[in-house]
Amino acid sequence: MSRLLVLSASMGAGHDSVAVELARRLRAAGHEAVRRDVLEMLPASVGAGLRAFYHATVRHAPLLYGGIYATFFRDGAGPRPGSAPLAALAEDRLRAEVASERADAVVAVFHLAAQLTGRMRTLERLAVPSAVVITDFAVHRQWLHPGNDLNLCLTPQIAREVRHRLGRPAAACGPLQPDRFHPPGEASWRQRLTADDGRPPVLLSSGAWGVGSRLHATARLLVAAGYLPVVLCGRNDRLRRLLSKVPGTLAVGWVDDMPGLMAACAALIDNAGGQTALEALAVGAPVVGYRPIPGHGAEGVRRMAEFGLTEYAADSWQLLHALDRLTPDGQPPDRRALVGDRLVRGDVVGLLEQLSARAPT
Repeated sequence: MSRLLVLSASMGAGHDSVAVELARRLRAAGHEAVRRDVLEMLPASVGAGLRAFYHATVRHAPLLYGGIYATFFRDGAGPRPGSAPLAALAEDRLRAEVASERADAVVAVFHLAAQLTGRMRTLERLAVPSAVVITDFAVHRQWLHPGNDLNLCLTPQIAREVRHRLGRPAAACGPLQPDRFHPPGEASWRQRLTADDGRPPVLLSSGAWGVGSRLHATARLLVAAGYLPVVLCGRNDRLRRLLSKVPGTLAVGWVDDMPGLMAACAALIDNAGGQTALEALAVGAPVVGYRPIPGHGAEGVRRMAEFGLTEYAADSWQLLHALDRLTPDGQPPDRRALVGDRLVRGDVVGLLEQLSARAPT
């Protein structure tokens, strides 16, 4: 039995959902897993301030966030600023957590945590091995640190890319999600969504924070094309109230049964290329990327389409063309054929077991 410390971050809901599933799989295999928020390891209110700043820029100043992403996250010529100085502020707290939990390994599922563990391993300030679960399709440079012992990626293509860029071990583990191919809540959602005029329901995602570009216009476009837009507003109550006023639109807040809702819909329109899109693919719902948020969202949406997992629509005509083709008569194609073998299901537990065995005794 191994003890693993999983470092997540409360930035939206995607990283935490990966951490929860990873901990569940580890415990099911007989190991112990403890989850911690790397933002809470930062001193004073630095972590809360970082989260609030990210939330505000993505929601209210997307162009500013795009500039920050281009500066701090993308590769470029010459010296480039990074998050290592910020990560260094959490070193003492992480050392204390590793000692307190008697951890055999540390697993980062957020890029700031990856910088923290990689830096500490390089400086020999972290005695146990570290792994990084890269949750993005667009692997920006803040995910990558040569000090980490293992990188776990969504696809074999990404793993090859990481090995080439770092010269360090990388393997494909696939999406970390529970098996939800037949969600129990699908029937009740389907009954609710088809109770009115029979329009095919199409999900419109805006993430846990309710962030998106011209969601009202997209909803009206879908209504005019004969679809029922079901807008996922997350925890943004203001957005939900505003979109509820768009005729023919169903705006919903935070949904606990996302697998059931997704399985009951004809397709998902995604703007981030993250966990919401992966959840839709897991239940066999086709995904179309449209009007992605700047930075990691735009790159993630395009990379998913390049891998053949989703469609990408550059304009409203392409969006409707994709939906009409993917959902003939309002019904998605065969769900199992839709996903097929394009999403690998690697043995993430086995890989982490091997890593933990290298911990000093």
